[in-house]
Amino acid sequence: MSSNPLHKNIRIIIAGGGTGGHIFPAIAVAQAIQKLQPTAAILFVGALGKMEMEKVPQAGFNIIGITIAGFNRTQILKNITLPWKLIKSYFQVKSIFKKFKPNAVFGVGGYSSYPVLKQAQMLSIPNFIHESNAFAGKANQWLGAEATQIFTGTKGMETFFPSSKIMITGNPVRQNIIHSKFNQLAALLYFGLHPNKKTILIMGGSLGAKSINKTIQKNLALLAKLQVQLIWQTGKPDANVYLNAAASFPNVFVSPFIDDMSAAYTAADVVVSRSGAMAVAEIAVTGKASIFVPYPHAAEDHQTFNAMALVSKGAAYMVKDNEVDENLIHLLQHLSQDDKAIQEMQVKVKDFAYTNADEVIAEQILKHI
Repeated sequence: MSSNPLHKNIRIIIAGGGTGGHIFPAIAVAQAIQKLQPTAAILFVGALGKMEMEKVPQAGFNIIGITIAGFNRTQILKNITLPWKLIKSYFQVKSIFKKFKPNAVFGVGGYSSYPVLKQAQMLSIPNFIHESNAFAGKANQWLGAEATQIFTGTKGMETFFPSSKIMITGNPVRQNIIHSKFNQLAALLYFGLHPNKKTILIMGGSLGAKSINKTIQKNLALLAKLQVQLIWQTGKPDANVYLNAAASFPNVFVSPFIDDMSAAYTAADVVVSRSGAMAVAEIAVTGKASIFVPYPHAAEDHQTFNAMALVSKGAAYMVKDNEVDENLIHLLQHLSQDDKAIQEMQVKVKDFAYTNADEVIAEQILKHI
């Protein structure tokens, strides 16, 4: 093991994806490796047809897609081709290793990471995994025992992994969110909102959160009466319905996507969000009071685990998806008049903030080469 890999021919494979929660941390780590070792060759391996095949090249990295799919829990018949895909992916990965000759492999979870990390383990190549959620994904659980090191987004992951291999790094967050170019006044003006009103950021991710969106739509008049204003990111589905509903309310900025999330976080006093690992990490880093509505169909209900890590310490509130209609507006009403509760959450959530996870992970990987 060398502590000075400067003179080495460094070649690293980064595997995994499927969702932004896996891809963006992987890209952040790749960029941190490049900063530390500008000559390092980095190759991504992902699943054909998935989001990483578009996002990774956009970030300036090469990616090879493999024929792999996860187990379909809802449509069992779709799993008929699974054994063939697994076998095919095994040969594809073998060929990638032969040509690229990696001297380290980093996996971020998702089923495409499994055959790649397994190959590294079979060849005794240093291999690392990052688990962003508070409930570990299946691929990472299966790989943990033979991993060189396991980076986790949260504490208390000994249930899933050998404690001697765990290093709590937090989840890599995009640098422009950590170092926002806005102050709150500039951010509010960016969205065309009032400088002196409580501002609530509503986020449902790129696919939107139907329960949250419907409840907000129904209560726009009440929220206007409460003198609060909204930055409402609806996601793509039914975006026009929500745009039309909000058209007559000057206290609402509404859009399917928000181009500059650093502005949205900076403007907000309270955030209402799903509790995917990246959303939780971003809320912690930006020090925001929040109400989490976990996505109820997430694998192993990991979004509830993510939210509870903060809720149990008084750093956030949580509303179940099937109780949004009943409880969300009531809670927003309470928070809009309770500065003390908002300030307490802002202080407590900082305990969950990790601002340099990407650098820490990059350093550890390079140290083992």
